[in-house]
This record gives sequence, C-alpha cells and structure tokens, in this order.
Amino acid sequence: MDIIRVLLTWAFLAFLISPNLVQGIGVNWGTQASQNMQPSTIVQMLKDNKIDQVKLFDSDHWTVKFFAGTGIEVMLGIPNNQLAKLAKDYDEAKDWVKENVTKHLYDGGVKIKYVAVGNEPFLKSYNGSNLKTTFPALKNIQKALDEAGIGDKIKVTTPQNADVYESGSNTPSAGNFRSDIKENMIQILKFFKENNSPFLVNIYPFLSLYQNPDFPMEFAFFDGGAKPVQDKGISYSNMFDANLDTLVWSLRKVGIQKMKIIVGEIGWPTEGHIKANVKLAQKFYDGFFKKMATNKGTPLYPGDIDYYLFSLTDENQKSIAPGDFERHWGVFRYDGQPKFPVDFTGKGHDKFPIAAKGVKYMDKEWCVFNSNVKNLTLVPDNLGYACSMGDCTSLNYPSSCNKLGSLQANISYAFNMYFQMQNQDVEACNFQGLAKIVKTNASTSECLFPLALESAGTRLWMQTGTSILAGLLVLLALL
Repeated sequence: MDIIRVLLTWAFLAFLISPNLVQGIGVNWGTQASQNMQPSTIVQMLKDNKIDQVKLFDSDHWTVKFFAGTGIEVMLGIPNNQLAKLAKDYDEAKDWVKENVTKHLYDGGVKIKYVAVGNEPFLKSYNGSNLKTTFPALKNIQKALDEAGIGDKIKVTTPQNADVYESGSNTPSAGNFRSDIKENMIQILKFFKENNSPFLVNIYPFLSLYQNPDFPMEFAFFDGGAKPVQDKGISYSNMFDANLDTLVWSLRKVGIQKMKIIVGEIGWPTEGHIKANVKLAQKFYDGFFKKMATNKGTPLYPGDIDYYLFSLTDENQKSIAPGDFERHWGVFRYDGQPKFPVDFTGKGHDKFPIAAKGVKYMDKEWCVFNSNVKNLTLVPDNLGYACSMGDCTSLNYPSSCNKLGSLQANISYAFNMYFQMQNQDVEACNFQGLAKIVKTNASTSECLFPLALESAGTRLWMQTGTSILAGLLVLLALL
C-alpha cells in the first residue's frame, strides 16, 4: 500500500507540473470584426490551449451560452454606453442581471465570476464623460446580484486603464491617482473593499514605447537588459513591475493597504508600428509567461497574479485613432491561426498554439485590380473608399503587406479587404470597373489576402477611424 501511495503521489505531482497544464490563464475575446468565428470554435480553441478564463466586452446571450458546461470562467462586460441607464434606474440593473447573469446559472451552466461594469471609463481622452455614471452603475449591478442571491459568488469590478494613476518622478513610490478622478476612485475603491471585489488594471508596456520615443525599449521586456529604476531600496528592471507597484502605492495613499489586483489586459501587437511585430511580440510573451510561472508577483504585490491576455484574435474594425496596431493585438489571426510559437506555461518550450478547428471560410474568391484597365484616374477615390470602409492597416509601413511592391498589388489588397469584409458581396468588387473576382489566391509569402469567414450572426460595427486619406497616402507612397 505504501508503494501505491508513493506512486499516486508522484503521479499527482507530475500532473501538477505538466507542461500542458495551464493554471489561471485568461484572455480577452473582442468581436469588433467584420466576421467572427463561431463561439463554439472559440470555446474549443480555449480548451485545446488549456486557457480557462475569458473576459468579454459585452454579454451577448447567444455568445455566452456556448460557455455552459465548459468550466471556463467568464467575465461579462457592460459597455460604457450602457452605464447611464444602469446608473439611473435600478430596475434596468435588475433586468440586466436577470437576462445576462441568472439566466445562465443552472446545473451545468456558465461559470460567471465577474461582471465588468464599463471599460476604462476614466480614460483621459473621454474627458470625464463617465464620471457621474460609473459608480452608480456599479452599485446598482452589485445590489441586483445581491438581491438575486449570487452577490457572494459573482462580483462587480471596472477595468481601468493605467492612466488613472501617475508618477511625477517616474518612480512607483511617487504614484497617486489623478487629481481629476481621485474622489471618484476613492469612492469606488471603498465599495470594492466592502464587497470583496478586485481592482482590474490594463497595463501595456508597448504603449509606453509607442507614446514616448525616449522610453528605454528593454524596460518594456523581462530580459533584465534595461537600466534598473531604483526606488526606496527596490530595483525595478521592467515596466510591468514598476507600473503595478505604482498602483499599489496609489492604493496605499488612499487608505487601501490590501486589495486583489487583476491585470485586465496585457499584450503586444504584431503589426501597425515599427515596434509592433511578431518577433517582439514573441519576446514579450516569452518573458511575461516565464515571470508569471514563478508566481512571485512584484516587489510590492508578491504572489500569483491573475491576468487576461489582450487579445485572443485580431479585430479588423477596431478604431485606429490610437494607431494602426489596434487591429493587430491577437495572439491568433482573425481565423484562429496562431501567429508565433509560445509556451503559455512559461517553461520556455515554445511551440505554435493549437489553431482553431473547423473554421469555415466563404468561397475561395478574391477581389483584385483589373489589370486590363489603363485609365487610373478613378483609382485614388476608389482606393480611398476601400481603405476607409475596409482595413488597409497591413499596407502601411512597416506592416506585413508593406512590401507588396507594385501599385496593382497594393490596390488589390485594399479592394480584397473591402470585398471580404462585405461578405464577398459581388457588388463590393466593382469599384467603377477597376476590380474583378478571381479564384487564384493573391497572397504572398509575407502578405495574407484573407478570406471572409462564414459567421452566423455576422455583425458590422464599422468604425470610421480610417479616413479616405489613408488610401490616398498608400497610393502616393507608391507613385
């Protein structure tokens, strides 16, 4: 019996340290795309890659129901545009909880853990538009959860951008919440403390590089190659530790000595900027996963840290007002194909994640420039239209399709993106006679000409962040 006990113990320990076992990995799944993979496909992809937590940006009932019985922990989202009505009318909050939470809670139902009320509502760029509605909405949703008898198991929180706190001297100990929102933050934090809710913060080392040309590049990574920042006897060798500890100091300065912190978004884009590419994304994730695998946390927040990668897949209709990279945060492409090798366990055994299975594409048809056309005077307007209503971010320097070379190839890419995003509507490949539909794949070894997905309930959230000027700039760069 002793031998059997020993063998069972070793087997259990082997299971715990198995490189295929991922504990506590979360991922954001956004759907601002012309077509999205079926939720059932997404669920299987998460399970195949041992990812057991997902954060959504809404609470679409049809989507959420696919997580029933999977064991995947779900964070539901409430968009900022719903905060006002939920803040104003408690009955609205009660109805929301009934329709979006309790309806999924049955034996074998959805494992809902959190409700994210708003998304980065206090961003500086929002100019205070959500200051009066966020906290009342939080209170009403939590009250409705409590009244439904599930408030002890499902907690509200609000994902905040790291710009809610700042450090004048660039050291964590100087951290404090922004003066314009400090009273709001104190109010919310006290509420979180009373309800045992976590603080969600989105940390993006890439954005520090993007926004500040003087930011030391190696400080964004975890290799220890950066000049350390010294602060009260602590040496910080990476931006993640320094940023999260700046939050810890900010919490302490408003009287919060201990609170669970969850990293709501963290990742690295693969296109749309000189520092946004597959090589650097892989470097970032390798370092991040190795750090998370140690379970050491940061100097002021030791221990395990829950986090949600941003993002699962690319989204070709996100606003590009912040930059072209906004549409390229995915660890996977739009169709669930992995972009680079990585080891989610942090053990350094990089391999390509398991791709989405059973993805259904539309017909193998591409929309390309009609080379028989000799009069190019109609090109600028049509190219501008295709880019403004489609997605030309991969054409711009230094992205993957920037080296197509010929003018015709660039025009074809723009036309095809629009055509595919319009679900291969024949009328979407006209462009005043400049385009034609072909059966030959126009992709190159470096540039993918994507095919549209068959998507039940295809949604069209067309963002107008791209102007017609984008297409004209592409044209001018080639002439």
